[in-house]
Amino acid sequence: MRCYKISEKLEHIELKTYKNLDFQYVIVMTSDEWKDRSTDFDMGIEWDIYSRSGSGTRAEVNYDSITGKFSILDRQNMPEKAGEFSFSLDEKGIIFVDDQGLAGEIIDRISSSKKLFNPCLERFLYDFLEQIIYNDADLLASYDRTLDEIEKKIFAGHTDNVLKKIADMRNQLRDLKIHYLELMDVCQEFEENENEFFMASNERYFHLVNQRIQRLYERVTSLVEFTIQLREFCQSKTDEKQNSNLAYLTVISSIFMPLTLIVGWYGMNFKYMPELDEKWAYPVTGIICILIVVVCITFFKKKKLL
Repeated sequence: MRCYKISEKLEHIELKTYKNLDFQYVIVMTSDEWKDRSTDFDMGIEWDIYSRSGSGTRAEVNYDSITGKFSILDRQNMPEKAGEFSFSLDEKGIIFVDDQGLAGEIIDRISSSKKLFNPCLERFLYDFLEQIIYNDADLLASYDRTLDEIEKKIFAGHTDNVLKKIADMRNQLRDLKIHYLELMDVCQEFEENENEFFMASNERYFHLVNQRIQRLYERVTSLVEFTIQLREFCQSKTDEKQNSNLAYLTVISSIFMPLTLIVGWYGMNFKYMPELDEKWAYPVTGIICILIVVVCITFFKKKKLL
């Protein structure tokens, strides 16, 4: 279990008791440690339900605490999860129950890189939420570039396996979209401050981070729409290619149809077909066939079917 004092920087401290503290704190513990030490904290509610898998990021306002869960996507391997952990907070501080170590990693980054101008729980929560979405603008920019490259390939007629790539990206972006919606809900719960745990002057931190998540949400929504447009464009290009191939086969069939008729006609082997006894019959028939092919090709080229 690790305990931090919220001061100018998060200060790692050792405490024997957690009651009647005169400063706001951040604590990270495992679920087993929480079971052993839960009576040390006056949170007033059982919140083990939030440690169950399958539920997303959320927060719930209780009589004397706000409890919830963070479910963080692995940005490098979506839709896999980077980790899940529960939390509970009141006006005195926040407790993270984390068996996977992700909450501790985020707090370590804050502790090593952030110097708080206005040390308070609200500012810590602002920094914590910002760490979750820290590189997401660059991530969405990379999705944008990849979709642009896919669009160029479609324009060039390279549609093999493109639909699968688009579908995979759409699923990943959809998961991000849901993740942002859940984070915005958590920010709104904090900003409403129903239990008055937060100072009114500090509620702006939740509004600021909520606005940033909102911008990411709007951007990922536009990317999802772009994937839908690309899918339809790719499908139309594929249909266009298939129609072109079908038209080409139709033209070839049309060219050889008269020749097939001639072959069928002279293949009937009637006894009194006069051409069969003439020396000129074979070369004349060959010349006629060549002329038919030339005329058909010329006609279809003028009609731009070849």
